[in-house]
Amino acid sequence: MKKLGEKCAVFGIYGKGLDVSRLAFFGLYALQHRGQENSGIASTDGEEVYCHKGVGLVSQVFNEGIIKSLPGHIAIGHNRYSTSSGAGAEYAHPIETSDKSISLVHNGNLPSTTLLTSFLKARGIELKDASDSMIITEALHSVTKEGKSIESAIEQIFPLMTGSFSLLIMTKDKLVALRDQYGIRPLSIAKLNGGFVFASETCAFHPIGANFIRDVNPGEMVVVDESGLKIKQIVKGIQKLDIFEFVYFSRPDSTLLGKSVYDVRKKFGKRLAEEYLIDADVVIPIPETSIPVAIGYANASGIPFEMGIIKSRYIHRTFIEPEQHIRDQGVKLKLAPLKEMIENKRVIVVDDSIVRGTTSRQIVKMLFETGAKEVHFVISSPPVRYPDFYGIDLPKQDALLASKMTVEEMNHYLGSTSLNFLSYEGMIEATGLSECLFCTSCFNGKYPIDLKERSGEVKY
Repeated sequence: MKKLGEKCAVFGIYGKGLDVSRLAFFGLYALQHRGQENSGIASTDGEEVYCHKGVGLVSQVFNEGIIKSLPGHIAIGHNRYSTSSGAGAEYAHPIETSDKSISLVHNGNLPSTTLLTSFLKARGIELKDASDSMIITEALHSVTKEGKSIESAIEQIFPLMTGSFSLLIMTKDKLVALRDQYGIRPLSIAKLNGGFVFASETCAFHPIGANFIRDVNPGEMVVVDESGLKIKQIVKGIQKLDIFEFVYFSRPDSTLLGKSVYDVRKKFGKRLAEEYLIDADVVIPIPETSIPVAIGYANASGIPFEMGIIKSRYIHRTFIEPEQHIRDQGVKLKLAPLKEMIENKRVIVVDDSIVRGTTSRQIVKMLFETGAKEVHFVISSPPVRYPDFYGIDLPKQDALLASKMTVEEMNHYLGSTSLNFLSYEGMIEATGLSECLFCTSCFNGKYPIDLKERSGEVKY
């Protein structure tokens, strides 16, 4: 079952006396939802740099022996969801320079790398088949090789990085956190036993006992070394968090812009019930993201909430290809209906978004096959009509169902009794925050960061 994917999760920790690689493992474990293709950890003891990365889930890539082979007091880690570059081990993070002086992990995407590649070319460096993360790393390395500090290198190449990035950069004596001017991807700071922890989401702090301090601000560089924590605002920040973090990506126990993700999703559901009060017998979510939305809808409408669809939590990524007839089962491989909750009932099924529509269509068919009298689809976001360039694994625009069909046509394609999307205004209001704090480009085609040569890929 193909859902939205994101590139990716980052985690970093600096602390003398801490078992940093073990803590990084548990931090990445908490962030597994943000990427299931590759995982990696790099550490340093101030003298040597150690690194292990591979294809698969955190639990598949690491074991006790590997964790013990990654000593030191600084570590960075990464979970990757493959987007444009590929899913092979060669694309796994951390990205390292040839001399291991710099290790880097990246959440986000640079739609244009023209300025960076021109910068490198002027220095006689040409990279073949390099990802945006590799290009950033090589650009930093080219400056530090001249004897400049990592901080100076970051400030020099910051204006050349066109796109979204939450970066963690490790040298043998420093850990640096960096966020793009618009803060499109989240990044937070916590304290732990005199050390500091950075993570894509606040949900990674609780399992290791770290205490959240604040978010890394857009356009800000945070440096941790033996003298403590230093902060520099490189450019003026203009907060534009990707609202999909609330809609889909972030774990419900995370906090974004001071707001509980769980609470915002419940409010999405409440607002949906206000906008579309449907006469039905039961409200069921598509697990997992939509559970709080469905609770909110049920509470506001008075229609009973039930877990009418059960998700197999242990399929995730497997290295064993399903046999052909199992592959043909599609959505049934991961979702199973509870007949007693669905049969002879008018069902409201809640999901977070519709991208290609293939999965949604299979779900509707499955519910009717299980005996539903009616299937009303309600979506906790507006129609996704525009492509993403900032790190979401969205297809090209012509593959987005809402870019080529009206809601009525989409309803007919899905085979649902009715189809309703949360209004754009309702989505914003449910967050309790100002619209100006968000990037909503997938819904309205307004891109805060210049797409440069890729702007022609968007049709209005």
